[in-house]
Amino acid sequence: MALTDERRESLLAYCNLTELADDPEVKLLIPIFYAGTVGYMEGAGVTRSESDANRAALYDLCVNAMVLDAWDNRDTKEPVSQAAENPAFRRSLNQLKRTEPAVSDSDT
Repeated sequence: MALTDERRESLLAYCNLTELADDPEVKLLIPIFYAGTVGYMEGAGVTRSESDANRAALYDLCVNAMVLDAWDNRDTKEPVSQAAENPAFRRSLNQLKRTEPAVSDSDT
């Protein structure tokens, strides 16, 4: 899924990076983090639904949280302390996984 201008703006707002939108590091890394996150979600069996606005919003929130985590930890060499994963994020991702529409053999 390509990072559209509208989606990029939403992502930058979530990450509190709107004022840094033209920063070279932001321009370079945010699309990479986004693509990596979307790839992770696809590998986890989770897709974004265009027909279900609630599911699309939950998907976008999970992607936003993962991109923000990648941004915040981009310089981390070794974890100083292992912080617990955000439980709200984990619940959202699990819900998306459990409710992923099944693909029938005729759809493949």
